[in-house]
Formats: sequence, C-alpha cells, structure tokens
Amino acid sequence: MRAVNVAVVGATGAVGDEFLRLFELRKYPIKSLKLLASERSAGKKLKFAGKEYTVEKLTAESFKGVEHAFFSAGGSISKEFAPAAAKAGAIIIDNTSAFRYEKEIPLVVPEINPEDAFKYGERRIIANPNCTTIVALMPTFPLHKKFGLKRAVMSSYQAISGAGAQAMAELEQQLRDWAAGRPMTVKIAPKQIAFNVIPRIDVVTDNGYTKEEMKFLWEGQKIMHHDSLRATATCVRVPVLRSHSVSLNLEFEKPVTPDQAREVLKAAPGVVVQDDPKADVYPIPLERTMKNEVGVGRIRQDISVEGNKGLCLWAVGDQLMKGAALNAIQIGELLLSR
Repeated sequence: MRAVNVAVVGATGAVGDEFLRLFELRKYPIKSLKLLASERSAGKKLKFAGKEYTVEKLTAESFKGVEHAFFSAGGSISKEFAPAAAKAGAIIIDNTSAFRYEKEIPLVVPEINPEDAFKYGERRIIANPNCTTIVALMPTFPLHKKFGLKRAVMSSYQAISGAGAQAMAELEQQLRDWAAGRPMTVKIAPKQIAFNVIPRIDVVTDNGYTKEEMKFLWEGQKIMHHDSLRATATCVRVPVLRSHSVSLNLEFEKPVTPDQAREVLKAAPGVVVQDDPKADVYPIPLERTMKNEVGVGRIRQDISVEGNKGLCLWAVGDQLMKGAALNAIQIGELLLSR
C-alpha cells in the first residue's frame, strides 16, 4: 500500500488514542501525520512510532495535503470541518453520527459492505457506524446471508467508555469513594453508574425509543442493504469500563440449527466463536477488551420461534476498537488496497 498523509481530528480523546495505537500496530502507511484538536488541547505532546508530535488547533486550513482524515471529535465538529477537508482533497472517515443517515453517504463495515466504501462521491465522506451496531451486525450479517434475516431483537450492555473518558474516570472515582466510605458524586452519567445499570443511552425520541436504540434498525438496514428488516432494541449502560455486549434474538426465513450457525460464524471474518457454556466458555468484556474480533457464544435455538427459524446468541466486542478506531482504519486500508 502506498503511504498517505493522515490527519486525526480529536486526537486527544479516547478514540484518538486508539487511532494512534492501531496505526502503529497495523503499520498503517503514513507519510505524514497531523494531530488536530480544540484550542484547549492544542500544544499537547503525543507520541507515535517513537516520535513526538504537537497537537495543532483544528481550523479550516488544517487539511492542506491531507489524504485520509479520521474524525472522532463529535458530530458538530465533523459537520463544520468535513467540507473543508473534502475541499482540500482528503477522504473523510467519520467516526461520529453526523452523516450516517444521509442517503448518499456510505456507512461501512468492511467485513459486510466493503464496496460501499468506494461510493463516497463529491463530498468524500465515509461514515463509521455506531459501535453497538457494529458489534451486533458482525455475527448477524453472515447468518443473514445464509438464512435470510426477518426480525432482530437486541438488548445491549454497554461499557461506560462509550460515554467518553470522563465517564470512565467517574466510574473509577465512584468505586474509590465507595471503598473509602465517601459519598459518590454524579456529574457525567445521568445516574450513579457504580453498582448500577442505566436503561437510557442518548436522547429519548417521540416513539419512546432512544436514538441509540433506533440506530440498530436504521444502520442495520443501510449497512446490510436490507430495507425490510424489522428490529427493536433496548440499550443499557453497565458498570464495565470497556467493551460492549449484546444479546440477540434473530428470526430467519429458513430453518437454522445452532450447529449450522456455529459453522457459518466460524468462517466469518472478524468473528470468533466461544461457545461452550457448560465449561464457562463464552465471550465477556474483560476478555474481549483490546481484541480485534467480536466474540460470539451462547448460541441456541430460540424456542419462541416456530419451525426452528430462530436463534439466540451473545456477542461482545471492544467498542473503542472494532466499534470505532479499528473499523475506521480498516476502511482506510480498504481504500488503499485499490
């Protein structure tokens, strides 16, 4: 692959850290690197590949000569600065929700719809899906290809890191306060997260679902090119630092057995089957953290669906990696492969 000039917008955030770590680990072919952030973070020093870089203030002029611009600083920042990056000739790989639901913007998981990455058009934007959607679709799509997915029910158990580095720090501080017998304070999450679960992520829409829950349907239809998919979700924040878990109930057009599903998933890229619950073999967040693949287990027949056309399964993936930075970098690698 040829080397390219790269910019990271939001370089000092949690996903920005992952970009730098994974660029080095995967030997992303970088000719030059710009680290961009808000005025508050400008001037900070970050290390990459043995070299120290100074974080620059993000402006409309930041993208001169940049070929791949990875955005992870929030939707409003993407909307403001992506046009400037495109005008400068960069391809934008956006890790926010700013453009996911615009019809002409491709929404890409490389293992599922790689060809869509090349449809970025004049706006030169490729959107990275929601982290929970990616974790859920990695095992769902190969089963859909084989058996024809009709309906999906998802319940998520989402790590606090999905709310950002400050939310992670808040959980850790609450645990320290509890251990010391001090009152626990709540500033970032809507409720105390230590020893608790919060059944609301993102804003509540008029239909009673949160936007996070609706993303599973909207993005699932778009990524899998499956407009007739019916889906429902309940998204819950749990006191886990990193890696999201999802429970899936899937109904198919064709009959499918758990053994057939395991064979399909064992051959699926980006998926690892961990499925021997009697021996306590199943994916859990602690063991999937910092792993590239989405782990899948607890595969069983859904006894509520007639004709052996339903499956239940459990999937866990690191949402800062495959759910964010890794997926975005794989999109860049896909572009470079051509």
